[in-house]
Amino acid sequence: MKFHPIAAMLIAVCVVTTDARGQSLNFDDPPIAYAATQSHDPVAKLIGKLKSGEQKLDHNADFGWLSSILEALDVPVNSQLLVFSKTSLQIRQISPRNPRAIYFNDNVYVAYIPQADRIEISAVDEKLGAVFYALAADADPVELATALQRDDSCLSCHGTRKTQSVPGFLVRSVFATDRGLPRFELGTTTTDWTTDFEQRFGGWYITGTHGDLRHRGNAFIQNDENNLDLNLDANATELPRRVRRENYLTDSSDIVAMMVLEHQAQTHNAITKAAYAARQSKHHDQLMNKLLDRADGFISDSTRRRIAAAGDNLIDHLLFKDEFRLTSPIKGTSNFKTEFEQQGPFDGARRSLRQFDLQTRMFKHPCSYLIYSPSFDALPQPMLEYVFTRLRTILEYEGDTDDPYAHLDHDDRNAILEILVATKPTFANHLSQ
Repeated sequence: MKFHPIAAMLIAVCVVTTDARGQSLNFDDPPIAYAATQSHDPVAKLIGKLKSGEQKLDHNADFGWLSSILEALDVPVNSQLLVFSKTSLQIRQISPRNPRAIYFNDNVYVAYIPQADRIEISAVDEKLGAVFYALAADADPVELATALQRDDSCLSCHGTRKTQSVPGFLVRSVFATDRGLPRFELGTTTTDWTTDFEQRFGGWYITGTHGDLRHRGNAFIQNDENNLDLNLDANATELPRRVRRENYLTDSSDIVAMMVLEHQAQTHNAITKAAYAARQSKHHDQLMNKLLDRADGFISDSTRRRIAAAGDNLIDHLLFKDEFRLTSPIKGTSNFKTEFEQQGPFDGARRSLRQFDLQTRMFKHPCSYLIYSPSFDALPQPMLEYVFTRLRTILEYEGDTDDPYAHLDHDDRNAILEILVATKPTFANHLSQ
């Protein structure tokens, strides 16, 4: 029986949020209480400023609220990425001629479709993880503070095992037709920095050069077979003519920005997973300590194991464990790379975790810049202590053939350690204890 792609899409959207074992994930249980907890993410703070009159947004005829929202949330225009597959709730508005634009910074993601009825925004809250919002395209300027509303329905896709079983983010590579319909029966890939290049970017437009490497971006499935021609639009430096470029803020969908997005999405999830694990374990211990008449501060072995598992997972993300090795240089088509690198912070030798390599790997110093993020800094103390201790052990370790972080040589480890000591005071303080 042939499975219609729209039917597959609707089933994927309506699926109950479950973990890898098929068990329901109820983020509303204590201590998380996702729906009942007031968020303090960048969008929530913007709403507060709109209510007080401290901030105003401007609407224009070409892009509605988009430009003003990006400016208010400090999201760079050159982060623009265009996805043409119908893989969001606004499937009717998305097509290869009218792709969905994604803009992002370290903590905020904005999705815009020309002529669509709303702009979608998500942001990282220090305790809740990903929080989702929507703003109607025709919102009354006077009512913006109430029109920009939280939308927890997004958890149907953004709170599953693909987001590490926490409210989070994901980048997917699909096989899409020239109408933008994803062929789910051919499989999909949730991508990150470890994914083979040939499996990445399906359903996305990608501008930039990548030499002999090939990816699924810019390509369409023509029939029932997996017959993507990966050479047809390889190393494209411009968007295809079918895209109405005047409908977008810039004329790129930069490959470097895309690679950063893949890493960032799942690393945010790993941070949230680590925070949830620490908070849930502490809550469980508090309940059991009362029940078993144990000391209030007693920490069970199960809690230590859970913190270690989530902490190790986070460290794998921070240190780019199992990163796909580039065999050709990568070069984007916008100023994204330059703007990203300029943010720092820098040590005394002008080194930064934001400096790219793009010859054999993504970053020159493979430790994620998200270690500076508010959500990382807000990790519960037992988790933060565990991660810092493990990081120090790994970075001071000379390594051998059995080292899971053998991709980091002696110079890499020394450079990362020195940069962190110079630019991350909490880490430096931990080392001095």
